[in-house]
Amino acid sequence: MGIRVIGALAAVVSAAVHLYLWFDGVRDQGTVGQLFVVNVVAGAVIAVLVVAWRSWIPLFLLAGLGATTLLAFVIATTGGLFGIHTTWDTWYAWLAAISEIVAVVVALAAAAAEGRFASLRQAKD
Repeated sequence: MGIRVIGALAAVVSAAVHLYLWFDGVRDQGTVGQLFVVNVVAGAVIAVLVVAWRSWIPLFLLAGLGATTLLAFVIATTGGLFGIHTTWDTWYAWLAAISEIVAVVVALAAAAAEGRFASLRQAKD
């Protein structure tokens, strides 16, 4: 299985968890509910792009999706996000967090394997 497919699966898992939570009541939580819909759509679109388009752009989007979604969750567990406070004590919190970490790591690994950082190394020399 290609590394990009693993990244796409990570985005799909994150999107699926957010869709599950949206149907489970997050849809009624104002801004956070709306952002969950954005996450679902973005995760699905990015998953397709990562597999179908051999550019650095989908990898950048994959890393951004993983990092920002995980950061938003950490903010929601520590101080609250748009008035919503949550915890780490559920299976879906851990599943989403792991998928988002995988998304970031895989995006960086795929970019490195495809030589996307070569121009940075040349500029440094």
